[in-house]
Order: sequence, then C-alpha cells, then structure tokens
Amino acid sequence: MSADKHLQSWQERFEMAEAMQPLLGKLYRNQGVEVVVYGKPLLNASTIEIIKAHRLVRRHVGEKLRLRESFPFVQALSKLAVKQCKVDIGKLAVNYWRDHTDVSEIENYMAKELADAIDHADDVAPRDVVLYGFGRIGRLLARLLIERTGRSNKLRLRAIVLRGGKKGDLEKRASLLRRDSVHGPFNGSVEVDEDNNAIIANGTYIQVIYANSPDEVDYTKYDISDALVVDNTGIWKDEAGLGLHLKSPGASKVLLTAPAKGAIKNIVYGVNEGDITPEDIIVSAASCTTNAITPVLKAVNDKYGIENGHVETIHSYTNDQNLIDNYHTADRRGRSAPLNMVITETGAAKAVAKALPVLAGKLTGNAIRVPTPNVSMAIISMNLNAETSKDELNEYLKDTALQSPLQNQIDYTDSTEIVSSDLVGSRYAGVIDSQATIAEGKRAILYVWYDNEFGYSCQVVGVMQTMLGLTTLSLPA
Repeated sequence: MSADKHLQSWQERFEMAEAMQPLLGKLYRNQGVEVVVYGKPLLNASTIEIIKAHRLVRRHVGEKLRLRESFPFVQALSKLAVKQCKVDIGKLAVNYWRDHTDVSEIENYMAKELADAIDHADDVAPRDVVLYGFGRIGRLLARLLIERTGRSNKLRLRAIVLRGGKKGDLEKRASLLRRDSVHGPFNGSVEVDEDNNAIIANGTYIQVIYANSPDEVDYTKYDISDALVVDNTGIWKDEAGLGLHLKSPGASKVLLTAPAKGAIKNIVYGVNEGDITPEDIIVSAASCTTNAITPVLKAVNDKYGIENGHVETIHSYTNDQNLIDNYHTADRRGRSAPLNMVITETGAAKAVAKALPVLAGKLTGNAIRVPTPNVSMAIISMNLNAETSKDELNEYLKDTALQSPLQNQIDYTDSTEIVSSDLVGSRYAGVIDSQATIAEGKRAILYVWYDNEFGYSCQVVGVMQTMLGLTTLSLPA
C-alpha cells in the first residue's frame, strides 16, 4: 500500500469514528443503550478509542472489523426502539458479515437479534447513591457514575459525605475531582455552588454534606431517599459500624469498598454477585487484590483444580503509608513509601474463600508495597490437580478473557513490552501477562496486573448495580 493510501485509509477510519460519536451519545442519553465492541465500551469514547476498540477485534476472531463494516449497525441501532440494554455491535457485525455481502438486510437482522430489547419496558426507577468518603476510590467512583449521566441513567450520584469542612474545603474537593496525578484530568466540567454546598459535574448535581458519623445525616432533607450508601472510608468494617449508616433517614443499603469482617458477604463482581439477595442491606466489594485474583483463580480451578497455592502481591503504595519515615501503628508502614519496598500483610488470599468457597484453606498470601503510585501485580503460584503447559494454560486463559462469562473481569496480554504504567485506567479486575506465565506438569505461576484503583472501582460499580437490581440486558447473548 502506498503512503497516500495509508493516509487515506486512516482518514476514512477517523471520519467514520467521528460520525459514530453523536449516535453513540444519543443512544445512551436518550434510550439507555450502551454500545460496546467485543466488550470494549464506547460510551464517551474518543475517535482514537473507537478505532482502537475495532483493532482489538482481531484478537477475538482473527480478522479485522473495519469501521465501515460496523457503522451501518450503529445507524440501524439508532433507528430501533431499543431501551435499557448493552449492545455489542462488534459481535453483531462480525456474525452478519460471515453470511452476507451487502448492507441490505442489516436492519432486519438487527431487529431480529435485538427483539428482546425493542420497546423494552422502562419501568425501573432511578436509584440514589451517596458516596461516604471522597478519597481515591470515592473520586474514581464519582467519575464512573458521572460518565453515565443522562435521562436514562438509573444509578444517580446524589451526594458525598465528608468530615467537618473548613473554609475553602468545597473548592479543594472539586479541584481534586478535576485533576488527578495518576488518572489525569476529569473528562468534562466541574463547578462549585458555594451557596448550596454542592458540586456540579457534567450536569450532575452533587450535594456535599459534612458529618462526623454515619448516623448524623438526614438524607431526606436533600430529597434523597432509599439510597445506597457506598462507604469508602474503611473506618467501619463490621455490621455494627456499617449499620450506623442505616440509622440515617433516606439510607436503605450500604456497600463497603474494603474487605468486611464477620458474616457480611464479600462480593467479587463476575464471580459471586449472584449471592446478593434483595434482603442483603450491608455488602462488601472485597479488596482490589481479591477482585484481581478471584476471577483468575476461578477460571484455573474450573479447568484444572487447585490443590493449594500462594499469592504474592506487588502492590503500589497507598495513603495508609507515610511519605517520610514517621510513626505508624502497623509494622514497617511507617517507613517512607516512595523510597522503600515494604513487606506487609494482605488478607486477600484468605478473602478469596468468601467469594469462592471451594478454595477455602488452600491459599496463603503476602504483600510487598513498592514505590509506584498505582497499578499492582499478583503473582499466583499454584499446585494443580491436572497437568498443563505454558502454551495450553495461556490458550485457555486467552479464551476465558475473550469468550467466557469472566470476559469483563479478565483481560489478557501477550505483549513483551508491557509495564505497570501501561495498565493505568484498565477497567478489568485483572490482566494476565501471558509472557510471564510459568507452567510445567502440575505446577503453574501466573502474573496478573491490576489497576488497584480504577479497575477495582469498575468492579464496585457492578456490585452497586446488582444490589439495586439494575442489571442490564446484554445482546447478543
């Protein structure tokens, strides 16, 4: 292909992606239809992100999906009365072009494939969400909830609760939402309403409430009712402490973004969210590490069986450590986080058993905090019940990442150059680094990257939706 043809091809893809954007936006804002390409979300995607999503189709089916081949499906979708669903135009387009050579039957094909979502009754009321705490996870959850802003959005961020505010606090909180040293600038506009103590982000009105205890707030004063309170503080981890939230008028359920103590269910979205019942009013979304390793462990155990194993977490430092050497109640965490590797404990290996009971008592774990601000790695060493090889295990995990019910939790890379910073912003619970896999006989070691902030927050949103009964129809099945 000549240089001019390369440029012409790129321009065609770019223009097609630009033409898709308004259609994708209207489908979500007006009809609650989220469009994906083999699981890759296109909601608020840039033109380059749309092009990249199409390039990844080759990994799934071994051949390209051109934007000119998928664009007619977006057009057809925009003409159908589909509501409140997730539609994979990548799968629809690939399946169609295997049996057809022209566009004449696309609208009929789409109507047939999406019949379950056409004129789908939109009778589920929007639900209120309150973020109790506004640290690293709280602000990322806010970003994820705000990106879904629209008339059809059912998960509505209504308030954030903070401890006693000083003068200038509101503007500082808004500034932290606007700018993030790790995840970059907020995608949109953030305004401050000083008179009403609120932050307005991309049209989402967020009431800022100051309180020193979970039971001090009357949410009904702010027209908030039947709300899910997401506790990001990590201060309260048992039923007694988290139950304080339920004493506040307007709060009906609580989700903890940390491992819980006692009999509270620890949920890893994609693995055991089916354990959540309408009667569950306090639930935990477990930890970032537990979310990263449990889907992978489930996949391996389903095929090979796990006799026992050890998980070593190479974890970015967190706000619980000191920047410089200073007193800390925990062992070693008082030493300077940006200057040291710090051995510390993790309960993630034991916590796996709460989400995947078949592995109870089979795993040990430890952690090393390292001088990076985000993205961690779990090294999972296992003794299996059946023999395998590196190639066989990798092929199975690749298929799991691309085709299985765990495809939204597990990603897979065969890059020989990938490093931690490349995974910032990954929406997956964990990413298999296939080049590092070691397997021989019944011994296997897997290296799993994870964005311990953003990837985990995406998992939390899934648990939120499940708790509130806001599950989405995904098509094609």
